[in-house]
This record gives sequence, C-alpha cells and structure tokens, in this order.
Amino acid sequence: MNFELAIVLCLLAATIFMFATGRPRMDAVALTMMAILPLTGTITIADSLAGFSDPNIILIALLFVVGEALVRTGVAQKMGDGLIRYAGPGETRLLVLLMLLVAFIGAFMSSTGVVAIFIPIVLRIAGNTGIAAGRLMMPLSIAALISGMMTLVATAPNLVVNSQLVRDGHEGFSFFAFTPFGIPILVLAIGYMLLARRWLAPKSVAEPAARPRLSDWISDYSLAGREFRIALRKDSQWAGKRLDMLDLRATSGINIIAVERHRGMSRRLIRPVASTQLQANDVLFLDVLNGDREMEALCQHYGLNRLPISGNYFSDNAQDIGMVELMVPPSSRLIDKTVAESRFRSEYDLSIIGIKQGSTASQGPVHSQRLKLGDTLLAVGPWKAIRNIRHDRNLLVLTMPAELDEVIEKPTRAPFAIAILALIVALMVSGVVANVQAALIGCLLLGLFGCVDMNSAYRSIHWQSLILIVGMLPFSLALQNTGGVDLAANGLLSLIGEASPRIGLAAIFVTTAILGLFISNTATAVLMAPVALAVAAEMGASPYPFAMTVALAASAAFMTPVSSPVNTLVVGPGNYSFFDFVRMGVPLALIALFTSIAIVPAVFPF
Repeated sequence: MNFELAIVLCLLAATIFMFATGRPRMDAVALTMMAILPLTGTITIADSLAGFSDPNIILIALLFVVGEALVRTGVAQKMGDGLIRYAGPGETRLLVLLMLLVAFIGAFMSSTGVVAIFIPIVLRIAGNTGIAAGRLMMPLSIAALISGMMTLVATAPNLVVNSQLVRDGHEGFSFFAFTPFGIPILVLAIGYMLLARRWLAPKSVAEPAARPRLSDWISDYSLAGREFRIALRKDSQWAGKRLDMLDLRATSGINIIAVERHRGMSRRLIRPVASTQLQANDVLFLDVLNGDREMEALCQHYGLNRLPISGNYFSDNAQDIGMVELMVPPSSRLIDKTVAESRFRSEYDLSIIGIKQGSTASQGPVHSQRLKLGDTLLAVGPWKAIRNIRHDRNLLVLTMPAELDEVIEKPTRAPFAIAILALIVALMVSGVVANVQAALIGCLLLGLFGCVDMNSAYRSIHWQSLILIVGMLPFSLALQNTGGVDLAANGLLSLIGEASPRIGLAAIFVTTAILGLFISNTATAVLMAPVALAVAAEMGASPYPFAMTVALAASAAFMTPVSSPVNTLVVGPGNYSFFDFVRMGVPLALIALFTSIAIVPAVFPF
C-alpha cells in the first residue's frame, strides 16, 4: 500500500464514520471530500467536479421532476385511493396490494418519492381499518427498495453501476434488464412479509397534534345546518342574471360558495364572481344563515329546486373547495369594517362564512358584522387563493387544514402525465435516443402541457441526493488512480481462491450489503461498482453479472434505518427501533442474496 492510497483510505474511513453518525449531514460530507481529495494529489479539481457533467446525474434530477408531475396531476394519489377501495378491510390482501402497487410505481420514479407519497395514504388506511401503522410501514419501505430492482431508472444505484460500465468501455444495461431479478425477489418478499409481519407487533405511541380537518371546522362554526344545494329550473328568475345584479348576500344573507355546471357527463366547479352569469340547470352551493325556512321560501319564489346534500359537503369536495382560519392583526385595515365593506371576496377571492370572537362562533349574519382586533375568521374558496393569502399583511394565517396536503394541483393534466410517462419509457426501451435525452424530452413536454412548472420542477429535485452521488464519485476515481480498486479486487480474489464465479458474486453481494449497513446504498454502489468490474476482469468473466450483483445488493438495503432514505422515512410513522430493521431485514437480505446468485448467471452468463 502506497502513501497516497493510505491517505485516500483514511479519508474514506472518515467519510463512512460521518455518514454512520449523521454528523455533519451527508451532502456536506460529500462536498467536503470533493474539496479535500484534489489536495492529496490523487485527482485533479476537474476530476473532483466531473460528476456534475455525468449524464446519469442529470437523468436522476429529471426523474425527480417526472415524479413531481405524477404527484401534482394526482396520478400517484389516485392509485393510492384505488388501493384503499379494492383492498378491503383484510390485512393480508392490503399488504399484498400495497407492496405490488408501490413496487410498480417505484419502477418509474424515485423510490424515496414513492414512500413520501404513500406514508400519508398508509396512515389513513391504518386509521380507517384499525391496523397498526407499524405493520404496514415496513412492507412499504421494503417494496420501495425492491422497486429499484425493476428498471434501469428506478433507483440511483442502478444508474451509478450502469455509468461505471459505460466508463469502462462496456455497453450499458437495457431499461428492463433488472426486471427478471426484481419480480421474483418481490414475490418472495411478499411471502416473507406475510409470515414475518407478526414480528411487527403494534406499539402504543403518542400521536402528534394533528391539524384540523374541514369537518372539524364545520362543527366548530356550526356550518352543517347552513349548507344548501339548489338547482336553477329553466323558468327560474335567476337564470341569465349576473351575481352582482342579484346581490344575494345583501338581500337574503346568502353566500354563493361555488357554482356547479354540468355538461353531459362532465362537471366542473366555477368560482363565483360578480360577473358570473347563472344558467338554467346550474347547481349552486350556498351558505345560508337563516336556515331551512328562508331557503324554502326562496325556492318557491325564484323557481329553484332543492337538492340533497351531506353534512360534510366541504369535506366531500375538498379537492375543489378549501378553508383557512385567519386572524385580524393589530395593523389590519379590516378593523372596524364589516365583511361587506371590506370587499373581502373581491380582493381575496374568498368568502367569510364564520367569525369567532374569543372561542365562541358568531351566530348572526356574517356579512354585516364589524371585524375587531383578534377576531378569528373562517374563509372558504379556491386553494390557490388560500395559498396566496399567506402573504397578506392585513391577515394572519392561523391554521391550514389537513386537506391541503391532499389537494391535487393539476387534476385535469393527469392523462397528459400518463401519456408522457409512457413516451419516456418507450423511448428508453427502444433506445432511439439516450436515456437522459428521453427524460429531458419528457420533462419539457410535462411543462408544455401544464403538468409541472419551472418552480415546482426545481423544488422537486432532491439536491442532497445528487450532491451525495457527485461527491462520492471522486473517491471511485481516487481509488482507481492509487491502486485501491485493484487492492480490493485482489483481496476478494484471495478470499475466494479458486472458487467458482458464483462464489465471487456472493462475495460481491455480501461486501456491498455490509458496506450498506453504514452508508447509503447510493454511496455503496459508487464504491463497489469499480471493484466488482475489476474482480470480473481478474477472473476472466463477463462484467455484467458482477455489475448487476452490485446493483441488486445496493437495493437490498433492508437491514438498518440508515442504509437508505426510504428506511429513514418510515422510522417515525412506523415507530420502529434500529433492531426492528435488523430483525426483519437480515433474513430478507439473505433471500435476496440466494435469489440473485441463482438467477443472475442464468440471465447474464459468465
């Protein structure tokens, strides 16, 4: 071992130690090593920064954007809601469908993103079925990790290994090269979880204070008896009239919250403004202070039909109609003005439907009440307006409802998102263009068709993950330049001896898995990919089975909560300990090991 290699190994050991302790954060460690490694003379500063120009880094960033589009258009959420609908109350069927669905979605987008999407869905399922969340969160993380074994773009370690193959002058893996291994491992993992889930005993845990839901505010402000839906008959006196002409708020104490307009089988909610012209067959959703008697008189006089409505109409239409609780601060210009005088609806695109002075909800007409310092207001309207009001100095946002996290921003764009995702996959599978170009074309189309905008695209990219990968790539080059890769390969070869190549695959898998106990699976893939290819070259074998083994072992990061961000995300919601992952993950990692060793040489001969 030469002096330069000793320095690189000391820096690598320090990096692994900092990764394991979590101090400082991993991307900061990676940036630090990018700055230090060129000082050792083993690589240049250009080598240290070369990862930023790696096409696979760009591809990973673009895939985050694709995942964001699936979230914003509701594609991912609709699949989750379908799971709730079809799984039924049984835990066995629910677990199987959950793992299948997560593995399928994760094959085409970031596994970390998939888990982030499904955590609230699983918590909602747990609350509705009475199943402890801890019995579902571990299957969720395991399925997300195995989804990385399904396609080339499913997880960063696959792209890292593929990039190493290309750098060494070999042809990269095809899009579905991983699928023959991912499917059997997924099937075995589902069977294993059905047997081992008894180890995930429910634990009592104090739930954090939850944000209020719309149904809570309906009760607090006594709104249930004030909600009405009416349809305009063809002979209605309101048909053809503009809302400012009717002035229903001043004359009858009526707030029109939304206008439902039906065209054939389609239905859309129209935001009511002064210039909105009502049409026959329109359905109005009203907030009426004077109750049933006033409503019956209005229907008879103006040619209206009263329609049935649930007591939770706001909650039932939470994708279209939102609420927010506001407070009047000392500097507000609204103080001593009535709701009508403040022109609240015209300025904020929201309607005040409830007022609290202290802890008591006012029962009188809202539009005529004078606002005072410290009054709490309940406003209803489009979610976009609710988000915008957070920046207004005249009002202080007290509480956003829990439904805000479940709102689909671009529901009408879902067909475009699905079609563009299919196009990206088709381009990658066909090989007509490079994978990164296919993803770039897809992201541009997602922007063109309104599935994602530039701001949300930039926000969706998990920069910490990208910096981690870029920061670890110089280690791979430094180890190659100083003979570290050859040293590791020779060490494995001496350990293997004259054994068969299958034993070599097993050694690569075990080494990768052990290293993954302490650092992320992406960093593990960066370090082990060149070692695996060097071992293959020394044994005179094909590089593909060895490279595939590294990728599969990196995705089999089941054994500790720090092996992958996927595991870290479910620790809190599942109330897991470190030992829970060891107890559940070690047997599953062994299953993945033996399955890989059995199947990989059959698909990629030595």
